[in-house]
Amino acid sequence: MKIYDPNDANHLGIGMVHQHFMLIEKFTVAENIILGSEPARHGRLDMTRAVQIVKELSDQYGLNVDPLSKIENITIGMQQRVEILKTLYRGADILIFDEPTAVLTPAEIHELIKIMKRLVQEGKSIILITHKLKEIFEACDRCTVIRRGKVIDTVDISETNPSALTDMMVGRKVNILVNDLPYEPKETVLDIKQLMVLDARKVPAVNHLDLRVHGGEILGIAGVDGNGQTELIEAIVGLRRVKQGRILLNGEDITNRKTRKITEAGLGYIPEDRQKHGLILDFSVAENLVLQTYYRQPYSRAGILSNKKIAKKAKELIAEFDVRTPDEKTHLPVHFREGISRKSLLPAK
Repeated sequence: MKIYDPNDANHLGIGMVHQHFMLIEKFTVAENIILGSEPARHGRLDMTRAVQIVKELSDQYGLNVDPLSKIENITIGMQQRVEILKTLYRGADILIFDEPTAVLTPAEIHELIKIMKRLVQEGKSIILITHKLKEIFEACDRCTVIRRGKVIDTVDISETNPSALTDMMVGRKVNILVNDLPYEPKETVLDIKQLMVLDARKVPAVNHLDLRVHGGEILGIAGVDGNGQTELIEAIVGLRRVKQGRILLNGEDITNRKTRKITEAGLGYIPEDRQKHGLILDFSVAENLVLQTYYRQPYSRAGILSNKKIAKKAKELIAEFDVRTPDEKTHLPVHFREGISRKSLLPAK
């Protein structure tokens, strides 16, 4: 078969559950599922029928989704179930899951695997794209290992083990046992004192918190989603105002400083949602790599960007960190290729 676009795939019974959900947050579950293939009555949208179809599908596959809930009001796990229902609504017999557990909790992962097994019992076929060995052994019957775009081997899960799969994935013998070094904390590098941060409702999300991070350690912050973790991190990196308290970085007070100043002081931030808060998707790889340093030499002079220097640095980083991209110009806008200054399009200081 020749498949030219997603509509062709849908007509052939192939559905895709994307890693980054393709949902409209202001729409209801039912509205998202039927979008583009709406049931009609007398030439008008039949929402009553749409809700009924979604409820029947949800009950049939044990997905327990409320058709009338808005996407913005349901959990990430539930949003993924909506994505699954979108494919089932369009009659998919083959479902492709692209790293579906990347944003799920352990309990949600367990539920997803149960759903996948139920779909298989109904006669569906599933392609699961994942790099997590535990999920492969819990959910899959067979596994094909791909390395650098080439098939290495296909094996029955009942006849292999994690060590053998790891060797195939990496291309050499790997010791998957980690030898933990003794914990030897150094001096305090981040010192948070009596911190109070308000949420969007002006209610304290972080209330008189004391926290210390030492050099040479990994500090975990545990808690159910929505209990102040996001507000705490945003306050540390300057994205949210601190109501009370102080934040010291290497002994220097960075409380309520601009994010750029905090970054220049040596603090890095990798956000939980890389698409919304970490990257500018319309920019090239090279442009994204210099978003925090574009205003410095050698990347710009007198407000004019040096495309050659930016490209040179990007190539170095791509090679150093093994970034899998066609080249540093991927998604490069036309006006940048033509050498027009991008100063007005880059983030303000």
